[in-house]
Amino acid sequence: MRLDSHQHFWKYNPEKHSWITDDMKVIQENFLPDDLNPILKEHQIDGCVAVQADESIRETAFLCDLAQEHEQIKAVVGWADLGSDELDKDLDQFASQKKLKGYREILQAKPVDYMLRKEFIRGIEKLGKRGYTYDILIFHNQLEAALQFVKKAPEQAFVIDHIAKPNIKLGIWREWKKEMAPLAERDYIFCKLSGIITEADWKNWTTKDLQVYLDVALELFGPKRLMFGSDWPVCKIAGEYEQVLEIIERFTDRLSKTEKEGIMGNTAAEFYGVTV
Repeated sequence: MRLDSHQHFWKYNPEKHSWITDDMKVIQENFLPDDLNPILKEHQIDGCVAVQADESIRETAFLCDLAQEHEQIKAVVGWADLGSDELDKDLDQFASQKKLKGYREILQAKPVDYMLRKEFIRGIEKLGKRGYTYDILIFHNQLEAALQFVKKAPEQAFVIDHIAKPNIKLGIWREWKKEMAPLAERDYIFCKLSGIITEADWKNWTTKDLQVYLDVALELFGPKRLMFGSDWPVCKIAGEYEQVLEIIERFTDRLSKTEKEGIMGNTAAEFYGVTV
């Protein structure tokens, strides 16, 4: 299966999507399944994983509704306040949603120690007991805290979004590699090859700028724990879907057929429990 492990849908609202600043005007509009489906078909991609972009229960319901209506959405990563005393009730609300496979919070916008709170860890444990995955969305400067976090939940299935957002624009990678390594040593942690061009210079990035980061991800996680993700439509800030796909297609050409197929979809399908 060829599966895009990471993309978003939204009906643009300036207040709800305040993170989409004026230098991101290209994505200040609606992006829905009918916009993405022709792109998936053109590139023979069988489906996608819709990931939350807004922190609200309403967002989770919105994505689940889209997934019911559109066959190409194979899985949903929703949102819930993991530290809330109402978490069980919120999770129960979506228990019948078969395509809802995991959850995510926008940890990159939170204090570094936010994920280490006992309430948050308690929430992660509740996700694990229900069989949900968890996407870790952080910046590179949160990697040390993320290591402490995952140590507290060794039974949880984790995937690091966007290779933990290293500073590609400035070409800084050695410290990022050093801090990613102990996370990669844990076989319950996966990593998405996504969101890379938007961490580079939006107007002037080259494939060469990205190469060392892809090489490090492959070295640390191996081909069996990496997943292709477009981060569409956010990727449009720096390039088109086709460019993101081509980067990963070319990068994986060095691998065996099985390894390439894993990165291009099979690993994500297994991680999120997607079936054809």
